[in-house]
Amino acid sequence: MSARPSTRRSPDKYNAILRAATKIFARKGFFNSKVADVAREANVADGTVYLYFKNKDDILISIFNRTMEDAIATGRHALAVMSDPIAKLRQVAYLHLERLGRDRNLAVVFQVELRQSTKFMEQFSTTKLAEYLDMIRKILEEGQRAGVFRTKLDTKMAAKVFFGALDEMATNWILSRRTYRLVSTVDPVVELFCTGLCPDRAEA
Repeated sequence: MSARPSTRRSPDKYNAILRAATKIFARKGFFNSKVADVAREANVADGTVYLYFKNKDDILISIFNRTMEDAIATGRHALAVMSDPIAKLRQVAYLHLERLGRDRNLAVVFQVELRQSTKFMEQFSTTKLAEYLDMIRKILEEGQRAGVFRTKLDTKMAAKVFFGALDEMATNWILSRRTYRLVSTVDPVVELFCTGLCPDRAEA
């Protein structure tokens, strides 16, 4: 897993390197980028980058985990004052898409560059994604107890499907030539997920 700055290292430099890497990876592509490019963008020496990260793959994985950590913390804080499971799902969707929608560089790294890293894919199951999916799963289980969602629903699978839908919306936004706000897809996704495709359920 990725390195974390110790007390002897500067959190500011760590974050600056991640921001610089996000910009460089989005602009030049992960494979075409070099650690030296990231160091130059972060205004630090090449060797400084290696004090915080093992290699370029480690930087990429750290971008993902740091973003997911922030998303989990923000999500839990927002959900703590909410009770309706569907409203909670909508809030998770909004925060997810709003985060990517306001930072196109981050969105490009998430939706395009991460998929091209073999190291990331090898470590995918041990990233912060599992914790993020667990947050969604718990919302679905709350909905089951409240009678909002089917009791036989496989919440683990459903959490992955919900995340996958948000992921696909973000990818489409990146690749689309049309100009629209990514968060405009929140309500359609949540409605489709919660009502399904069957007319009798959707119109009930």
